[in-house]
Amino acid sequence: MAQKLTGDARSSALARLKGWSEVNGRDAISKKFVFADFNQAFGFMARAALVAEKLDHHPEWFNVYKTVDVTLSTHDAGGLTDLDVTLAETMDKLAG
Repeated sequence: MAQKLTGDARSSALARLKGWSEVNGRDAISKKFVFADFNQAFGFMARAALVAEKLDHHPEWFNVYKTVDVTLSTHDAGGLTDLDVTLAETMDKLAG
């Protein structure tokens, strides 16, 4: 099972993530991705879903037209873990 990030490890991991913010009231991070249109947003979600499945770590997300709101937290660990950071970095790469 993944371990929650704390202290310097958490600070270092969060510093690497651009555009992600901590969620008030829970141990999670979130980001809003905005694409040119629905096709690009849905394509991003499909590519991210394949990665999430390989990691066996699935995002909370919400899509409206060209916007995808993502929240990441490892429920089994009760908060933010390396799995969340890895998925966040991958999503950033997929979004371009």
